[in-house]
Amino acid sequence: MQNFIKPLTQIICMTIKKGDFIEMDFIGKIKETNEIFDLTNEKDAKSNNIFNPKAKYGPKKICVGEGHVVKGLDEALVGKDLKEYKIELTPEQSFGKKDPKLIKIVSTSIFTKQNIRPFPGLQVNIDNIMGTIRSVSGGRTIVDFNHPLAGRNIIYEIKIIKTINEDGEKLEILLEPAKHMFNLDTKIDLKEGEATITSKMPDLLEKGFKERIKELVPGIKKLTFAKQ
Repeated sequence: MQNFIKPLTQIICMTIKKGDFIEMDFIGKIKETNEIFDLTNEKDAKSNNIFNPKAKYGPKKICVGEGHVVKGLDEALVGKDLKEYKIELTPEQSFGKKDPKLIKIVSTSIFTKQNIRPFPGLQVNIDNIMGTIRSVSGGRTIVDFNHPLAGRNIIYEIKIIKTINEDGEKLEILLEPAKHMFNLDTKIDLKEGEATITSKMPDLLEKGFKERIKELVPGIKKLTFAKQ
């Protein structure tokens, strides 16, 4: 008798494409020092003695290609499967080269008038721009307005856990950056392909979101924004 039963040895791999929604864990390290600057897993934080009880741990959910992670990592995710990877990035692919023009000399009196004692390593906000104090000498303080990781080679150890297919969860992922940036409280009501997002989102931002959601979440046939 002919055997029509095929052996179950083939594994179907999910290759990630731009516009896919995924969930992943990662550890970000500075290549030269092996110092961890970011991670998602609480167990990893504890095992590396950098656990912060005030931090929120858990897998990161993103839309690939939408800039939810640094450019080089975003691009490297395309073509990957649901596996573990080690990805090395140059400064140009991650947090940029260090720009000497962004290192400024500031009068120390600016800080002392606000009862701030400047010291190397202190992060400060000047004219709504974050900087790091590099040195203090007499009445002069040198402040570096480059990203703290500018000029560094970066390693990401990532584990792609799963792809996300639920439309409501996709909407949450797309809204998250704006919620964080503008401190927005949003509510999503979704039923049978029609979604209503209630928030205090600026009108210009709403227009941009409608365009991106139409492209990235085609299951949403009608999208309405309502003001809180």
